[in-house]
Amino acid sequence: MSDTTTIAAEIREDVGKGASRRLRHAGKVPAVIYGSHKDPVTLTVEQEELLRASSNESFFASIIEIKVGKSRTQQAVVRDMHRHPFKPVIMHIDFMRVSAEEVLRISVPIHFVGEEESPAGKTSGVVIQHQVTEIEIAALPKDLPEFLAVDLSNIDAGDAVMLSSVELPEGVSIPALETEGEEYDIPVANAIHIKEDQGTGAAAAAEAEAALAEGELGEGELGEGELGEVELGEDGEPVGDAEAEGDSAEQEEGDK
Repeated sequence: MSDTTTIAAEIREDVGKGASRRLRHAGKVPAVIYGSHKDPVTLTVEQEELLRASSNESFFASIIEIKVGKSRTQQAVVRDMHRHPFKPVIMHIDFMRVSAEEVLRISVPIHFVGEEESPAGKTSGVVIQHQVTEIEIAALPKDLPEFLAVDLSNIDAGDAVMLSSVELPEGVSIPALETEGEEYDIPVANAIHIKEDQGTGAAAAAEAEAALAEGELGEGELGEGELGEVELGEDGEPVGDAEAEGDSAEQEEGDK
C-alpha cells in the first residue's frame, strides 16, 4: 500500500471567480471535495504545502488525508488539478472521497526496470520503447500501490511486454482487461531494430536549425493563434475559458 499524505484544509463559504482570484493572491488554492454519496464541500489549501506534496509522483496515485481543524479528517484521492500555464502556481484542485470498503479506480505510473541488463539493452542498433506510462487499476484503498514495476531484464530485439503480463500486487486488477479482454491487451514496452539512416535525430535537428538561420522556415509560415495562445489578465492569470474551467465545480456549488 502507498503512504498516506496529509493535507491541511479549511472550509470556505465564499465561492466564484472573484473569490478564487483573491485566494490565489493570498497564497492559497481553491479546492473542492466530493464523492461517497455526500454533498460537495469547497475548501482552501495552502499553495506552498500543495506544491511540495504534488512534486512527488505518488501524490497522484495514493490516498490523501484531508484534515480540517484538529479532529475532522477525510481520506481522498486527487481527481483533477489545474496549473498556471507558466507560473509555478496551482490554480485549482479536485479531491474525491474514498471509502475503505469501496473499490477505487485510479491510474498509477509504470516504473520500467532492468533495461540496461536486458539482451535488447546490450545490443547495438536496438531501441527499447515505452508504449504506456500509466495504467488504470482497481483496488481497495488498503491495496493501492504507488506504481507498477515492469521487468524488462529479459526483453530481446523483436519482443514485446504485454499489459496482461504486468505483475500485479494482491488485490489489484486492471479493469480494461476484465471488460475488454484480449482486445485491450496492448504492449506496454517493445524492443525494435533501427536503421543506420534513422540515427538519433541529431542530424535532423542540426538541419532544421540551419534552415531556420537561413530564413527557410520564416516567421510567416504559422498563422496567428495556431499555437494555442492563452489570454492573460493584468495579474498574469488566465481569463475566460481557462479560468472558468478550473472554477466550474465550485461555481456549481455556489449556485445552489
